[in-house]
Amino acid sequence: MIHGFKIGHYSDYEGGTGTTVIIAENGAVGGVDVRGSAPGTRETDLLKGCKAVEKINAVCLSGGSAFGLEACDGVMLWLAEHEKGYFTGTRYVPIVCGAVIYDLDYKAFAYPDKKSGYAACACAAESFETGSVGAGVGATVGKIFGMDNCCKGGVGYAEISVGEAVVGAIVVTNSFGDVIDIEKGGSGVAGEKKDGVFVGTADYILKNAVSDLKGGVNTTIGCVFTDAVLTREQANKLAEAAHNGLALSVSPVHTMLDGDTMFVMAGCEKTADFTALTCAVPLAVRKAVLSAVKK
Repeated sequence: MIHGFKIGHYSDYEGGTGTTVIIAENGAVGGVDVRGSAPGTRETDLLKGCKAVEKINAVCLSGGSAFGLEACDGVMLWLAEHEKGYFTGTRYVPIVCGAVIYDLDYKAFAYPDKKSGYAACACAAESFETGSVGAGVGATVGKIFGMDNCCKGGVGYAEISVGEAVVGAIVVTNSFGDVIDIEKGGSGVAGEKKDGVFVGTADYILKNAVSDLKGGVNTTIGCVFTDAVLTREQANKLAEAAHNGLALSVSPVHTMLDGDTMFVMAGCEKTADFTALTCAVPLAVRKAVLSAVKK
């Protein structure tokens, strides 16, 4: 695990949803890039351009669609109790960014709330589980024919070393499209099936001239975090590169039915070549997506 970061989950298996939080208690330079057309996000504007606050304290990834953004309030409360955040001179104001997936059709109508976010922080550690945990509890992939024929998604993680620095990617894979493996010729790993056989969502849409798609609302979200030294501009550039990892592992990606969002957090402890980082990030994200469904 990368020094300076902790990850925690809150899993609601009965409701079919959950929350995953990435914490940098001492702050991290943040970036973000939103590519999907149906996003649910919080505090993304402060990561762009000339803003007063450069560092963030946590990224909260949740199920529950827009309702699940409430979990960020619990993350704020936990951090504030530990006096972590932007110090105004009188108060600590934690900077918590967040994004959500749509999982309201997985089981019951349930969503992570303030208590969920707090609980995820309380158990955050340098070692953590992946698979159907946290925000990945209700995650599914491949939904062109609806929920009855999709595959299970989840939370995946991968690390790549770049000299002395390390890049980690945690991804909640909950896509409209299929998860594919380019190392195996782009074959389907998880996704829509018909009579037990992978359909190939993108090919099916093109060959059948499908229009007015009704695959629900989906969204793949994640966070790349590193101990490398980055400026805010570089963090945002790496957030763009993170989506290349999604494009290499999800087909189709960034659709009108996805709200794909990728964050970046930099602990700024190690020096690394920036071009090398732009190569490592897509690879880590691609591996994390595959890890999520294989788990």
